[in-house]
Amino acid sequence: MSDALYLRNGTLLQPASDQQMPGDLLVVHGLVRAMHKGESGALDEEARQCAAEIIDCTGLTVAPGLIDAHVHLREPGQTHKETIATGTSAAAAGGFTTVVAMPNTTPVTDSVKWLRFVQAPERCAAVRVLAMPAATVGSMGQELTDYEALQKAGAVGFTDDGKPVLEDNVMRAALVAAARLGLPISQHAEDTRLTAGASMNAGPVSFRLGLRGMTVEAESGIVERDIRLLEEIEQTERLRPHLHVQHVSTAKALHAIRDAKARGLHVTCEVSPHHIALTDEAIAGEAMQGSVRYDTRFKMNPPLRSAEDRDACIAALLDGTADIIATDHAPHAAWEKNVEFERAPNGIVGLETALGVALRVLQGKHGLSLGRTLALFTSNAAAVLGLRDLGAIATGAPADLVVFDPGAAYRYDVGTSVSRSRNTPFHGAPMLGRIDFTIAGGRVVFRR
Repeated sequence: MSDALYLRNGTLLQPASDQQMPGDLLVVHGLVRAMHKGESGALDEEARQCAAEIIDCTGLTVAPGLIDAHVHLREPGQTHKETIATGTSAAAAGGFTTVVAMPNTTPVTDSVKWLRFVQAPERCAAVRVLAMPAATVGSMGQELTDYEALQKAGAVGFTDDGKPVLEDNVMRAALVAAARLGLPISQHAEDTRLTAGASMNAGPVSFRLGLRGMTVEAESGIVERDIRLLEEIEQTERLRPHLHVQHVSTAKALHAIRDAKARGLHVTCEVSPHHIALTDEAIAGEAMQGSVRYDTRFKMNPPLRSAEDRDACIAALLDGTADIIATDHAPHAAWEKNVEFERAPNGIVGLETALGVALRVLQGKHGLSLGRTLALFTSNAAAVLGLRDLGAIATGAPADLVVFDPGAAYRYDVGTSVSRSRNTPFHGAPMLGRIDFTIAGGRVVFRR
């Protein structure tokens, strides 16, 4: 069988249970056909009969492929920044086997036609591409898109990412409509009525630099409003809507989410790697963060926050308030970033550095176990998105796997990136955990 793989002598990691054990895997026709836990070699005879390639995993960890719930692949319409082919190749290089594309393309992915375009084989995706189409037509925050038709076409949720749903009645209608289909509304929590002209976090650093800042209340206010709507809908509609808060960056918003979870509301949230590794001091130029003053590689939205907010994001991942890590991979061309700080677009690339940053910060600095760290990218992400067959290694499940050395330390070189863009704040930054192979649907889509 030409498509069969035999992964031998590895350490199998099940993130959901935080268990590791030596073992072998046999992959046939894109599925895990057999799994042996314990002394290697039990599958040798069967593997010799069918395996086209034997991968020696000695000294390496074999884990479920990573899942990124928040990426910008820029296609259609912005292919000078990224394409689905290049973006998913970067995902594979970062250990991701499933990514969820955001709808702020040109035109906006707000219809079945454009959802099918994103997922069409002609896009030559290296890994599985799922999508959250727009929650409102054109992401204008007024009229809901056709949720039922979009769900039938493969939508895993709805979002106007980059543009929050500001009107209470529209957000309420979105939560109700999505709840009836069992899908989440994923919200970019930013009250844009408070952030016009802002380009970084509001605080002492923005004051020193003479830049208008985004207050933490611009984020937390939307989160608090959305939670109030959840409670109201549960009480009046007998529905259980699912609110997913994107790239949370402030202690105040995390406090509201922690409290909502304690009250039993269906709220999940994500934190991005840059919000646990960097602070707004980078905008002032800080050698420890690898930046120079007004460095547009460090400009994103939500912006880098204070050290206190960074620490709150880390604490939320450690205590389970934050459910997952998502990259918010946002490629831009070099010429777009090479302008004055206030004029530069928001966003950084992140697919190839996410695991290395997370392992360095969460495991290396804060002692979170390898399994619990990987769960933030795998089993937890699958649960948030309702992907029942993903996020674990299991016989009969899709062979989506990452093979890596969790103890390998190195510095990231953006010159090795396979993304079309290079707008990263992590060039030269220390990483932990080097990826050797990524296997998506039984195919080796990346090898070091």
